[in-house]
Amino acid sequence: MRKFELIAPCHFGMEAVLKREIYDLGYDITEVTDGKVIFLGDEEAIARANIFLRTAERILIKVGTFKAETFDELFEGTAALAWEEYIPRDGKFWVAKASGIKSKLFSSSDIQSIIKKAIVERLKKTYNVNWFEESGESYPLRVSILKDIVTIGLDTTGESLHKRGYRKLVSKAPVAENLAAAMIMLTPWNKDRILVDPFCGCGTIPIEAAMIACNIAPGMNRSFTAFKWNNIIEEKMWKEVYEEAKDMIDLSVDTDIQGYDIDGDIIKAAVNNAELANVRNKIHFQKRPVEQLRHPKKYGFIITNPPYGERLGEKEEMSSLYKQLSDAYKLLDSWSACIISGYDQVEKIMGCKATRNRKIYNGMMKTYYYQFMGPRPPHRPGE
Repeated sequence: MRKFELIAPCHFGMEAVLKREIYDLGYDITEVTDGKVIFLGDEEAIARANIFLRTAERILIKVGTFKAETFDELFEGTAALAWEEYIPRDGKFWVAKASGIKSKLFSSSDIQSIIKKAIVERLKKTYNVNWFEESGESYPLRVSILKDIVTIGLDTTGESLHKRGYRKLVSKAPVAENLAAAMIMLTPWNKDRILVDPFCGCGTIPIEAAMIACNIAPGMNRSFTAFKWNNIIEEKMWKEVYEEAKDMIDLSVDTDIQGYDIDGDIIKAAVNNAELANVRNKIHFQKRPVEQLRHPKKYGFIITNPPYGERLGEKEEMSSLYKQLSDAYKLLDSWSACIISGYDQVEKIMGCKATRNRKIYNGMMKTYYYQFMGPRPPHRPGE
């Protein structure tokens, strides 16, 4: 089997979770930088990473890296790479995204144009053709230039991995599916413990928790760009990995996962989304305001994405909402509260410093993941 260097971008601040996921899949990591993890894998790893990773944005095959301070150097460096090993004679290819940071080259459109031209010239010579029809399968590329170091990756994923396929109806400013999964995975929560999202919106956090509890692979109900790349990975390998994911599902688990929202229509949307994710009977959704958050059991988790900033116009309204959350949390003996928010008064209103406070970029918005951790539950006999 061929060996590839694979790049898995993620939300800034969630690299540690993705790193653990990749290790758990059995692959060796070569580098961890801001917003991405690079690891080694074969053809099967491309399929398994796309289907099983919960916190990645996409999976790229690293075609090459080189230094370029001028457009001539960009052209020559790109043309020197073995594109014929990745793109067939009839392959359709383009630079889907290009960015330059702290580099002499920064114009996205120029970078895209020059890289495209360089690849065409290389492949024309390799395949001995005068014209590239590009009538075959799609091979999108992504390029990043950081401090004049160019990295070119072949995008095996297509639509971002956060698009699991179950979220047909959304609320305003929903948390991305892969970020919701990372929020859960940064806590000690497991399927035997209670989880409540009092601002559940379209249900993303409870649904991701239920999928984790039932061991449902996040990418098993969607397709990927590389599914038709028979020159790199055979279609039967994808089918084998899909079957592996199917065999791992356990819908027999008992869960106590709850989602509340004050909007009855959005609760209906959350229920529909949970049905599409095949976890409807693992979650209790209810129209309920945050001040009515109660639970008789101990050692539960609040994991939530409350309204903030762009979702509520008045600071007074935000302050009141977070105060209601704080008051409800204080009545929950031994619980933990994990809150992602761009609102800068969270710790003040909660009345204490967070046990952990992690800076996370949710898209272009800087947010913080506040974790107010309660005590660990006592060990059960026999554990």
